Amino acid sequence: MKKLVPILVCFVLSFIVTFSLSSWKTTGVKANYQIEHSIIKQEIVEYLKQPITVKKIYNNGNLIGILSDEKVIDALLNRVYRDKYKAEFPDTQMGLGEDIYIVDSLNYYHVENKDDAIVKYLEENDLFSVLTNVVEFSDHKGVYATIYVKNIDDFYNAEQKFLLNFVSPESLDLFKNNKTTKELTTYGRRELSVAVKENITVSKGLASPSKIKGSEEEVLEYLSYGDNMEREYYEVIEFDTIEGVGSKNHDLTAQQVVNINRDVLKSPTQLLEAGTKLNVTYFTSPINVVVEQELIQKEIVYPENTLYVEDETVREGVSWTYQEAVEGSKNVKYKETYINGVLMEALEISSVITSQPVQEIVYVGSKVIPGIGSGTFRIPVDNMYISCGYLCYPGHQAIDIQNRYNRYGDVYAADRGTVVQSGYKSVNGYYMVIDHGNGYQTYYGHFNKAPYFPVGVKVDKGEVIGQIGKTGLASGPHVHFEIRLNGERLRPCSVVDWC
Repeated sequence: MKKLVPILVCFVLSFIVTFSLSSWKTTGVKANYQIEHSIIKQEIVEYLKQPITVKKIYNNGNLIGILSDEKVIDALLNRVYRDKYKAEFPDTQMGLGEDIYIVDSLNYYHVENKDDAIVKYLEENDLFSVLTNVVEFSDHKGVYATIYVKNIDDFYNAEQKFLLNFVSPESLDLFKNNKTTKELTTYGRRELSVAVKENITVSKGLASPSKIKGSEEEVLEYLSYGDNMEREYYEVIEFDTIEGVGSKNHDLTAQQVVNINRDVLKSPTQLLEAGTKLNVTYFTSPINVVVEQELIQKEIVYPENTLYVEDETVREGVSWTYQEAVEGSKNVKYKETYINGVLMEALEISSVITSQPVQEIVYVGSKVIPGIGSGTFRIPVDNMYISCGYLCYPGHQAIDIQNRYNRYGDVYAADRGTVVQSGYKSVNGYYMVIDHGNGYQTYYGHFNKAPYFPVGVKVDKGEVIGQIGKTGLASGPHVHFEIRLNGERLRPCSVVDWC
């Protein structure tokens, strides 16, 4: 019996040590496998000696929870599509939201089943997407904008309508069929090409239903203004015309005003009702529409300044014309490049003089520039473009003239005369009035700075009198040009032959 006591003692000690080691190992396992923080709280129900693969579902990097059965996601997508989205998006596929993803992970534990809670979270937060058309815009730097379109025909139709802001329907149809516009045989312009500068690619992809553009109008609005939500409106006043509204607001063409107000305007010649509010926001498109045009126009070749020949037989102040001045002409061809309706470049391709100018020769008692006008008026700027015609808006008894290629170019005296006004007014900014001594006066407004000559100075026809500007009330650089006869303002284009 005494021999058995040591054996029993050893057995008891061995059991105690084994139990202690086992408990220590189990505690260590629990300590080493702490569960990842999740939106749906899940408790560990069992620790494992060997790892198992589990499905973890994340929302934008945050763990939602661990799925016990991934099939619940398929069932959820089928049910949500059938009940909520099938009517609006037929014949497509449903997926989880753009920021939702499922990854495989190795775990040393089982967690409680919270599939119902995960499904509820996805449904309450509407974390779903549908398979739709993905339109990407890219340049040399890569993709810079993406939109989702329910019906791809809506995109193509909207794209064509947007292009019509900058090119005629007839030319666009020709270009689509790889044809060209007719060669010019006389003065005028023709469109040579139209292209979108950036790359546009269409593919299929998943997107949140709230981000999908469901109509042609939505796509057209995006192509016109991108993500810019601010809009500028103009309230029509009595006698306004669509052309005048565009001229007063960012130099929009009449057709562009119609295009961005399709809900109320149908034609550039439509009569406007006072009080109507029109969108006059210029385009902030995510794409650049490049249009090339060819322009052939007749331009005046001005003779050299009058040659004054001193005649000692004639007293000072008396003069007579030996040879009348005759303006020449030339045919000039330009290639113009516009981006989203804005002239970016103009290259002179050719120029042919069709008639030579004749210099005026005047004999005078002394070489003093006469203050009496010739009775004919030259264009007061180079490369003339009339941006706002006579009465293009109420009270505008003048024409607004721009230099097409040099916005701040020189302003020339339209005829000989004497400066009778030279200064600044709040409406027309820096201005000058020249009296031509024959009943006519000409008015020049919006100089960039003070006119070059004070009151009393005699100026010659074609002499530079100032610089084009936009002082006073002007939306852009131009010359406000009036012709007056005996104090009455005339329609300039009824007096001259160059507009």
